[in-house]
Amino acid sequence: MLSSSDTDRRDVRHVTQPLVSVVIPAFNASGYIERTLRSAGRQTYRNLEIIVINDGSTDDTARVAEQVALEDSRIRLLSTPNRGVAAARNTGIQEAAGLFVAFLDADDLWHHTKIEKQVNALDRLSPQWAAVYVLHHIINHDDEIIRSCRLDVARGYIFARHLTFKYVGNGSALLVRRDVALEIGGFDSSYAAAGIGGCEDLDFELRLAARYHIDVIAEPLVGYRQYPGNMSSNHLQMGQSALEVVRRSLAANPHLPQYATRSATITTQKYAFWEFRQARNTYLSLVTAFSISQREPDFVVRLALKKCLRLINRCVHLVTTSAKGQDSPRMTGSKFDQETAPSSVVHPQETAQFRRHLVRLAEVDAELSAILDPIAAFAPVAIDDPNCLRSRTRKSEI
Repeated sequence: MLSSSDTDRRDVRHVTQPLVSVVIPAFNASGYIERTLRSAGRQTYRNLEIIVINDGSTDDTARVAEQVALEDSRIRLLSTPNRGVAAARNTGIQEAAGLFVAFLDADDLWHHTKIEKQVNALDRLSPQWAAVYVLHHIINHDDEIIRSCRLDVARGYIFARHLTFKYVGNGSALLVRRDVALEIGGFDSSYAAAGIGGCEDLDFELRLAARYHIDVIAEPLVGYRQYPGNMSSNHLQMGQSALEVVRRSLAANPHLPQYATRSATITTQKYAFWEFRQARNTYLSLVTAFSISQREPDFVVRLALKKCLRLINRCVHLVTTSAKGQDSPRMTGSKFDQETAPSSVVHPQETAQFRRHLVRLAEVDAELSAILDPIAAFAPVAIDDPNCLRSRTRKSEI
């Protein structure tokens, strides 16, 4: 955890643009770090420093980063013993000289306009607005888009909604004021120490959202990579980490209304249930399903019906392909293009029940915001404003 006593650091500003510090934690990332660094270096926003934290890598991560740094003087490499992603990000924040800090995972990509759009949004707002995030596409090893994100966003004071909907979605989407990152204590390394690392970014976002307003650029400007072996593929650890993050956040905010607390708990339990299922951990799956059914008695019934439907669809698919004598051709995914305009996102279909749920959580946020800052006159956002709403996606669709 970080200390906010940082008075000896100078306030570094460019003549026309504030400096942005890009913090890239890297552990055994030699297969992707070059693409990631070039993605950061090609930003249309030029006043950057790019800090790579080599977190005790045992591969060629440091060598590859040093080679790219020869072509871009804004890149510098810091090597530390392996302490986990949270400690690595904290080292980057401490070393940063920028007014703003942007986090980028060592295997992800940015669209070339990401930082420019985020700075333009945040720099015009009051200090009560601490951060701005963007949307993402999920990409594979070859930078192909394998799943489009959903247009689920919220802006302003979003703490109660973020507990349920986890808007930010990944560790490469956020740009934050550096002094605020220090004030809230940086990233919590105790999750990794306890063997349940994976959702440290969510923990950071929730502590941020509990105190400040957050803005959003509703465009998919991050290529968020998923592949076997990366942190989000450890389903058992991700499920445990999410449950603990939300548990700690609720314990730290006992003033939350019961409705918001219940919503956050059950949504996170459902995410954890599916993670445990993918991890093939029968015990934790059953325990979590039982806990969910205590609040939603029909959960198990709906689960069984969905499984039956999937089996029927699979049988129909097998019969159809057998009749044709061949399998359906595989679709080739389009590349996450860092230079051209961002590709479209998916607009989710909303039920009336979901909309009522969202309205209630938005009302909770409005009440909490008034308590947090009773002097500031923040006008409520209309619920049909596309910048007000929605979400259901994290790195593993939390």
